[in-house]
Amino acid sequence: MKTGLLAGLLGAALSLWAFQGLPRCTTVEPETGKAGDVITAKGENLGKGHIADLYLTDGQKDTKVVISDQTDGEVKFKVPDLKPGRYRLVVLTAKKDSMIEQPVVFTIQ
Repeated sequence: MKTGLLAGLLGAALSLWAFQGLPRCTTVEPETGKAGDVITAKGENLGKGHIADLYLTDGQKDTKVVISDQTDGEVKFKVPDLKPGRYRLVVLTAKKDSMIEQPVVFTIQ
């Protein structure tokens, strides 16, 4: 019984360690906008040490956005000229050089 508990705790600790420092957006404000608008994505680990670039994706094409301000708690970006529709945020991580789709949606009008 003690061995199972220890293994479970060790597994949980390793999982937390593996995901520590990964960028995670929790909200975008406003949730809708048009080309040229400045949008704020809030969350954690969003600073330059964690995010190299930010993209909007419609599931077919990723379009890089211009980041205007960036802290660990939020990143501000300018909406590019894209067709109206729903887009997800995708971050290119600074350290792991991988793309992570975020669980937030932004709608271009």
